[in-house]
Amino acid sequence: MSRKPSLFAIVVCATIALTQPTFAAENWPDSIDEYVLQVRKTIDTTDTDSYLAVVKNPGDAFLVDVREPDEFKAAHVPGTVNISRGRLEFRIWRALGYPNKIDLNRKIFVQCATGGRATLAAKQLRDIGFTNVTAVLMTLTDWEKKGYPIVKDQTNSKD
Repeated sequence: MSRKPSLFAIVVCATIALTQPTFAAENWPDSIDEYVLQVRKTIDTTDTDSYLAVVKNPGDAFLVDVREPDEFKAAHVPGTVNISRGRLEFRIWRALGYPNKIDLNRKIFVQCATGGRATLAAKQLRDIGFTNVTAVLMTLTDWEKKGYPIVKDQTNSKD
């Protein structure tokens, strides 16, 4: 009988771990995961299904994919603009119309492959003055598995 609570706890923990965007597959210290989770508490976030609604009807929202260019070319969400996280603070301005006046309150959705870079990028944008930034917490793999729209570079296909 003492095994049931332990088995139950294992099943619950495994379910939570498998359903959340995680970073554990990468090779970095736990402190990075802890930092991302801490930052996530300070920013606005959304999930896959809510992001789909934005992708389908973005209005004036700016959708940015902060993955590296080769990742973006391989597959990306339609309507997103690729600005890698490492150059975000410098390249976001022109993408939003600089040297014209930039609306710092414009709705911006930041997305990546697992939510980690999007979380940190949302913080970066907030730190430089943008006030309406949301990180998308999703995995691009789950997005694709759900049959949501995706653009793939045909030169990378293995047919």
